[in-house]
Amino acid sequence: MMTELTNGHTAVSNEDEDERRTEVGEPVSEPPEEGSASGTPAMTADGAETVDGVARRAELASVDIEWNVPDTSNLHDIGEASFGTPPPLAETVHGPDDRVQITTTSVYPWRVHASLLITAADNSMWIGTGWFNGPHTLITAGHVVYIKNSGVPGRDGWVKSITVMPGRNGSTLPYGTVISRSFRSVSGWINNGDENYDYGAILLNSELGNTVGWFGFGVYSDSDLQSSTANISGYPGDKPSGTQWYASRRIASVNSRKVFYDVDTAGGQSGSAVYRIINGQRYAVAIHAYGGAITNSGTRIVSPVYNNLLNWKK
Repeated sequence: MMTELTNGHTAVSNEDEDERRTEVGEPVSEPPEEGSASGTPAMTADGAETVDGVARRAELASVDIEWNVPDTSNLHDIGEASFGTPPPLAETVHGPDDRVQITTTSVYPWRVHASLLITAADNSMWIGTGWFNGPHTLITAGHVVYIKNSGVPGRDGWVKSITVMPGRNGSTLPYGTVISRSFRSVSGWINNGDENYDYGAILLNSELGNTVGWFGFGVYSDSDLQSSTANISGYPGDKPSGTQWYASRRIASVNSRKVFYDVDTAGGQSGSAVYRIINGQRYAVAIHAYGGAITNSGTRIVSPVYNNLLNWKK
């Protein structure tokens, strides 16, 4: 079982030469120094974001860049390319919709999340979400960068390009757009389409992460995760195009490969960070990838996942 787990995490690149992998022993990768303004808590008592009245550092919030905003209003979640048309949204929004719209997307931590416009190999277009884990790298779901079993001629395989829009707020792009054609995933997803290995990365030629910041990420025990609050923010397709929405709730359960949570999400949020807050700092514990009738789920950051995320960050 352990050999299977490790082998499925063998890193794969869409470029001619795969980057070198480095085995790393540290269990936590730290985010840059960020946080709330003096006297303003960065989280609630149960580990959720303080959305209303937040006064976080916003030294870049006044940046006003004019860009052409792509029309994503009629596009579908990239998950549909690999898995087909989903069941009703009620299976991912459980009961009353607890999501809150984020409008201060140009401040940390909201600007770490990016709206993605994905062009597949057959030139079909889709939406998804990614989050910065370093200066030039975003983490996302494996099915965002590599399409499996679509049944459509010419669609399967590495996507052609992804337009990354950090901190997007509808028609406002506080940090413009950047296009990537460099992607990473792992053999468990590329070869088998196994949802337990559904994670990947988007590499940029620029170091935009030095401007918007990024999240740390770490490996945590079952008991630690089950006592933590899962925070998720992203770009769902059931809301106005390109708007960011956030929700949180205590982690429901975990297994050796996945984290489960009753946090409301919808198609388009594939690739969102599932993160916890420790001493005002954000640390991803999973990559959101799937909905469910009772709980939604993400690929858990265990040691092999951590090692890949750290290597892709370099």
